[in-house]
Amino acid sequence: MGKDKNPRRVADNEAMAKLRMLRTSPQKLNLVAALIRGKKVDKALADLTFSKKRIAGDVKKCLQSAIANAENNHNLDVDELVVAEAYVGKNLIMKRGRPRARGRYGKIMKPFSEITIKVRQVEEQA
Repeated sequence: MGKDKNPRRVADNEAMAKLRMLRTSPQKLNLVAALIRGKKVDKALADLTFSKKRIAGDVKKCLQSAIANAENNHNLDVDELVVAEAYVGKNLIMKRGRPRARGRYGKIMKPFSEITIKVRQVEEQA
């Protein structure tokens, strides 16, 4: 007797990818995530390729992973994929510091964040 198969976390016409421990603040990462929400994947990839934000390259990798998951694991058509959701979460914060004047200590927070991208296959309307 084995265990039952786990149900899928996403719908049948969706695939997702998650990238953790990105060395940027969630606020900065959310600016890049907002850039691709709701767009077709080819347009989103082009926007990330030519974005000046440093973290855009890592977000592009995550989007490419979600596209590959959709194609290989769930047999979805790549040309009909849309970025359905792109949301950002907080991760750990490295706490560093440096001495300041008059015996004080300046706190330096080095935040990490994570991004989850869901792509959905939508039928094109003629």
